[in-house]
Amino acid sequence: MDQDDYESNDERLAYYLEIGALSIEGVDKNGEMIFCISESAKEIAPELWQSHMEYVDKSMLELYEAGLVEVEYDENLEATLHLTPEGHRIAKEKGLIEIEIPDIPND
Repeated sequence: MDQDDYESNDERLAYYLEIGALSIEGVDKNGEMIFCISESAKEIAPELWQSHMEYVDKSMLELYEAGLVEVEYDENLEATLHLTPEGHRIAKEKGLIEIEIPDIPND
């Protein structure tokens, strides 16, 4: 990535935050910002929503192929996914599962 790519990504991120497609949820233990995509992103930033859905689908398929997801079907053939403990850990790292962010006390 060159400098223009970083600037472009920063501008895009600022835009998504400004319109409410993304929100800042906190900071992880490594100091990385944690963002949350809003439901309204489907309408106000469809390209972001599409990219997000592609990432989720690809990541879940990778977990399934690694044997870290089991699929259970009900009588209507609707699937329910069950993650193994290792799959759950990896899904959390990939941002597929909400993480608990402890409140930061006021100074």
